[in-house]
Amino acid sequence: MRLRRVIGLMSGTSLDGIDAALLVTDGREQVQAGASLTVPYDPAFRQKLRGVLGGRGDVAAVEQSLTELHAQAVRALDAGEVDLIGFHGHTILHRPPRTWQIGDGALLARLTGIDVVNDFRSADVAAGGEGAPLVPLYHRALAHRLERPLVVLNIGGVANLTWIGDGPEEILAFDTGPGNALIDDWMLAETGQTHDANGALARTGRVDTARVQSFLADPYFARKPPKSLDRDDFTRYRPVGLSAADGAATLTAMTAAAIAAAAAHFPAPARRWLVTGGGRHNSTLLTMLTQRLNGVVAPVESVGWQGDALEAQAFAYLAARAVEGLPLSLPSTTGAKIPTKGGRHHPAR
Repeated sequence: MRLRRVIGLMSGTSLDGIDAALLVTDGREQVQAGASLTVPYDPAFRQKLRGVLGGRGDVAAVEQSLTELHAQAVRALDAGEVDLIGFHGHTILHRPPRTWQIGDGALLARLTGIDVVNDFRSADVAAGGEGAPLVPLYHRALAHRLERPLVVLNIGGVANLTWIGDGPEEILAFDTGPGNALIDDWMLAETGQTHDANGALARTGRVDTARVQSFLADPYFARKPPKSLDRDDFTRYRPVGLSAADGAATLTAMTAAAIAAAAAHFPAPARRWLVTGGGRHNSTLLTMLTQRLNGVVAPVESVGWQGDALEAQAFAYLAARAVEGLPLSLPSTTGAKIPTKGGRHHPAR
């Protein structure tokens, strides 16, 4: 099968910036990671992006700026000859069956001179799926030589996981609950900081266990997967009235508790949890996870993967699958009725 040099681009629900990564892949099991980088959003643009969440405000203007920033990220990566770009864009609303990612694929193709695949979710939603999560097939490709069952846990703004069993078709994926989003929003409101670096503030606080138990009673956690969330679905659990430290500790415990509760849906217990996404840098969160989970919990770097680039690599992989006419999602990963192809191809002009 043809190997392509593909750049993947990811702007995640944490609103921190653009991840760009080169992947050489056939869209199947051959994956070779290349250069990667992260381009942080400046505070002014981050505020504009936050302002259109939910579809509010001047979405078109922000979409154009977002696309231009992604073109700059492609140039900054300096990846040499590239066949294709996988452009996730940015999710501003996710309430299946409605999901909205901004990012102009045709404009990005013109700005870079490289073919672009975007709009990865629409076909899945049309097939009855949640449109998310979409990274599980890449997780499966990366993990095909590792001991199973294992879980790849991505802690971004929302946390999601991929459970991978022994057989080639044994895969399950879903959003577990909030990841970093509630913590980040709390930190911004209470301290002016964009996030709780390494969980330092949460480490000094006291967890309000009653609030955590109330949070775990939310009907979402009992729903059978596949299932997915918007970044703001749990804002009602913001710990109003607590100190900054106690609130950070309580929200961090909520994230850990939701992830641990997800294990009840697994066909078999996981031997290992591999953690990616920005949340893996939060040592307080990882400590709470280790206390709650049976099994080894470790960042994906422990098996040689690039955690900061993993989601961007995944959209490079999905772009390669899209042009090969391969499915991007499965009934067990998004709830689509059948394995579903997707993506919209924009040739460079």
